[in-house]
Amino acid sequence: MRLPLEISFRNIRKKAAVEALIREKADDLKTMHENIISCRVVVEAPQQHQRSGRAYRVRITLTVPPGHELVVSRDPSGGDLHEELTSVIRDAFEAARRQLQKLAEKQRGRVKTHPEQEVMAIVVRLFREKGYGFLRALDGREIYFHRNAVLNDAFDRLEVGTGVRFDEGLGEEGPQASTVQILDKPGGHVSGAGERGVEPPLGRGE
Repeated sequence: MRLPLEISFRNIRKKAAVEALIREKADDLKTMHENIISCRVVVEAPQQHQRSGRAYRVRITLTVPPGHELVVSRDPSGGDLHEELTSVIRDAFEAARRQLQKLAEKQRGRVKTHPEQEVMAIVVRLFREKGYGFLRALDGREIYFHRNAVLNDAFDRLEVGTGVRFDEGLGEEGPQASTVQILDKPGGHVSGAGERGVEPPLGRGE
């Protein structure tokens, strides 16, 4: 599964080679933390009269459960413009990689100390009116759950991106979560990842 990625170009023409490099580097980040919810990359060139000072800026924002937002910004000056842009992109993603590595190590250490607080899955899709949703487990599987499976009657407090623990059982149509427990801040919201535009799967919630 590819990393959810949003790329923006400001004051610079979109280039296929640059976009391909960004996608390649973004996918590589999955090796550091497989549960990245979103990655937003902004490539910006200052206005023409400012370019003598700084040629390009690259900003990377990563959202990682439960409720972490990692931000990297790079804007060196001088050098050939095209070579500099690819260099800035690589440098920015390398910095993001280091941040993800530190976060992953910290989370693994916390899990060893408090295994009952381990985030086993995140909410990736919600259908509130029909009363069900889907979790993405650490192994990448999407698992169905019904509102009745959410402990403490907390279904309405869930948002896309909420970290949970769950017990898995076998339903009429395959694996599903038999219990779902919220771990990170209930109602934590990830911008741009709501219900809109998602069609319910066949056979669920009819």
